[in-house]
Amino acid sequence: MTILFYLAAFLIALGPLIVVHELGHYWIARWCGVKVLRFSIGFGKPLRTWIRGADRTEWVLAAVPLGGYVKMLDEREGAVVPEELQRAFNRQNVWKRIAIVIAGPVANLLMAVVLYWVLFMHGIPGIRPVVDVPAQASPAAHAGFQRGDVIQSVGDESTPTWQEARWELLKHAVRKSSVEMKVITDDGASAVRKLDMSLLTPKDLDGDFIRALGLTRFQPRGAPEIGAIRSGSAAERAGLQVGDEIVALDNIGIDSADQATSIIRARPDQAIIMEIRRSNTTVPPIRITPDRVSDSDGSSIGRIGTELRPARGAYEKYRVNISYGPLDSLGKAALKTWDMSVFSLKMLGKMLIGEVSLKNLSGPITIADYAGQSAKLGWIPYITFLAVISISLGVLNLLPIPLLDGGHLMYYIAEIFKGAPVSDHAMELGQRVGLGLLLLMMAFAIYNDVNRLISG
Repeated sequence: MTILFYLAAFLIALGPLIVVHELGHYWIARWCGVKVLRFSIGFGKPLRTWIRGADRTEWVLAAVPLGGYVKMLDEREGAVVPEELQRAFNRQNVWKRIAIVIAGPVANLLMAVVLYWVLFMHGIPGIRPVVDVPAQASPAAHAGFQRGDVIQSVGDESTPTWQEARWELLKHAVRKSSVEMKVITDDGASAVRKLDMSLLTPKDLDGDFIRALGLTRFQPRGAPEIGAIRSGSAAERAGLQVGDEIVALDNIGIDSADQATSIIRARPDQAIIMEIRRSNTTVPPIRITPDRVSDSDGSSIGRIGTELRPARGAYEKYRVNISYGPLDSLGKAALKTWDMSVFSLKMLGKMLIGEVSLKNLSGPITIADYAGQSAKLGWIPYITFLAVISISLGVLNLLPIPLLDGGHLMYYIAEIFKGAPVSDHAMELGQRVGLGLLLLMMAFAIYNDVNRLISG
């Protein structure tokens, strides 16, 4: 049932993204006077076909829902009657062809702006960025962070929530730069902490780079609760239930989720006696053996396959809801979309030169997993997920790889400088190279997906 839920969440997310992308191509093609022969959602065998409009355009729902296309009248793909030559795509001037091709990715980016606009107006819940005791000898410890510090800004950007603080830190972490962070200390004083990220490695960026920096989110003291339980996990085998409170592990009193996680991670394949409280009633101790899995650095750690969350109600006074007026929300939505688009391109560039691992590439399995997880958390995380994927789809299609929209743009820009269209031979060679690159990228992405699935 869980697999079906995740699959449904994935398809529901994918559908609007594909439709919006192809509608971008379709609308601008029509605006430029180009005849559209087919608008297809999905590839392969058509499941349903509708004929609509004066041009008798075929609207198709196809069997493989992992993309779509808009087929336009084009002399390179078939004979065109003389009276319709002026409506053929290949007869349009280069600027119209550029507009038609770029419209799909731009539509996805505009969709992200709209989604973020709705979120910013409604309000995005979050947790205030309060820091716990930094790890010893870590960059955070050297910077002078102390338990109770509230992060006000990272660089010049304000950070009202942990999510915003993490995002700003990630941008600096990828550059391996130092950044000044303004904080309010536990006693109410203002202070500046200079965090050095120059020693972060690609492996740190693959995993939890915040933990590598020594920054941990403030953990109110109290027995942590069991959250979602993964099917087939050690937690499920041991009979744990959602809502159980972990009181002790091997007679060690537990007062935070981080403490419990540290003990579990250190005990792969070793039995642990867990004392829990269920519905405010103490139950007999449970014997649980964490599964052995590989961490991001290749080391073996223990994992019981459950989310550990803070004690019930512990975070209530740290919760915030960030919202803005319509105009401010629109500006912030546009800035957020631009910020994430530029960051995505930088990450791709750093992957090419080896500064960031190719493990960061994700394929359909990981995307489906994130779709299901975000859908379970509620509509706000799910809409946020849609916005992120819409940006990724827009940026990916703008890459100068033949077969993608960006590849066609590359040909048309070359045509502007050359003064004539790129030769058929060059285009055919480019298509082959583009297909090879896309297959290579997909192979890496699926390998990463399977590796994440196996390692849990």
